[in-house]
Amino acid sequence: MRLARIAHPGGVAFASVEGDGDDAQVLEIAEHPFGNPNFTGKRWPLADVRLLAPILPSKVIAVGRNYAKHAAEFGNEVPQDPMLFIKPSTTVIGPNAPIRVPDGIGRVDFEGELAIVIGQPVKNVPAVRAASAILGYTVANDVSARDLQKSDGQWGRAKGFDTFCPLGPWIETSIDAADLALRSEVDGVLKQDGRTSDLVHKIPELVEFVSGVMTLLPGDIILTGTPEGVGPIEDGQSVSITIEGIGTLTNPVQSV
Repeated sequence: MRLARIAHPGGVAFASVEGDGDDAQVLEIAEHPFGNPNFTGKRWPLADVRLLAPILPSKVIAVGRNYAKHAAEFGNEVPQDPMLFIKPSTTVIGPNAPIRVPDGIGRVDFEGELAIVIGQPVKNVPAVRAASAILGYTVANDVSARDLQKSDGQWGRAKGFDTFCPLGPWIETSIDAADLALRSEVDGVLKQDGRTSDLVHKIPELVEFVSGVMTLLPGDIILTGTPEGVGPIEDGQSVSITIEGIGTLTNPVQSV
């Protein structure tokens, strides 16, 4: 199932996306998408609604240096344990919403990533049961103010600006994410071309590790890391990140 969050003629709702292309429809879900969703019976053509961020998490937990070649391109070693940092919930935006880059913060990079969406409250989940904690997967862009990341010595400010965590276009609940192609383009030019099978710390391990640190709530996001090829984005450009079997997340870049 593809779970989306939409703005429709009557308001905002969760929905299931069915079909593809011009025939795609969205079926409104009552209340929330967790467990066995109940449908209201309302539906619209996908073209008649606006896709929002598919979930509004209480927190976004990101994993740094989780692809060996990405760590190497910045001269870093891969950490023995997953390197965690937090992005505020206010960083989250949806498809086609602008990444707003504040003036004077220097270089800002895109980072295409697979995002894990948690489906139930969990704590201390062993890796062998990690799948039971996962609602599905979506596409993410861990936007990063690279100069601030270096000058601050930690990543809270560099990763935490409003709009610095685009998510979408929806959550895919029926996919094995262990080996998916991940590609990032800026203005149509290919920049990243990796696979989730290259993750150093795999998905079950990440769920176990993160849930051992903090309670995970329904809708929380774990960003799994980015492959090599990250680079700067500037005002007027457009970033598109595609993950095989999930979809494409596109956002324009806007200086403010």
